Amino acid sequence: MYTERHSGKNKMNKKVSRLVEHGVKVTFVNTDFTHNLVTNAASNDESVNDLVSLVSLPDGVEAAEDRNDLGKLTDAIFQVMPAKLEELVDKINGSDGDKVTCIVADHCMGWAFGVAEKMKIRRAAFWPAAAVVLASLFSIPNLLEDGIINSNGELHSKEKITQESKR
Repeated sequence: MYTERHSGKNKMNKKVSRLVEHGVKVTFVNTDFTHNLVTNAASNDESVNDLVSLVSLPDGVEAAEDRNDLGKLTDAIFQVMPAKLEELVDKINGSDGDKVTCIVADHCMGWAFGVAEKMKIRRAAFWPAAAVVLASLFSIPNLLEDGIINSNGELHSKEKITQESKR
């Protein structure tokens, strides 16, 4: 499982707990930066229990660089993390233990689905934010097509949008 650091860790933790209740082994993958925050806040034990392992991958951003620059962080993640995730899956699958059978990732980390597809592993998206946020994102093409917003996401008119979409 992989989740983006700003989006609903608690919901992902609840999902992990439910999987573990059913005997599913979970490898929880974070960036090195987030992993250090998580393990320092809890204990330094990388195995929460027999069914949950905490591992980390580099995000491509140097320690001294600004992780609050979302554009820079996103670019670095897309450049570095897919190959690192593939290496991790190869390492796990090459061991004598359990194999990776599914990758569940935060919808914002879509690159993980490309890795899963390439490696012929089942995949599932997890959306920890409110459903209305996802619905809004899916509505963007319609808002563009209907001329309500421009390609920069700006309203064409200062009037309130009160009419529901005709779709």
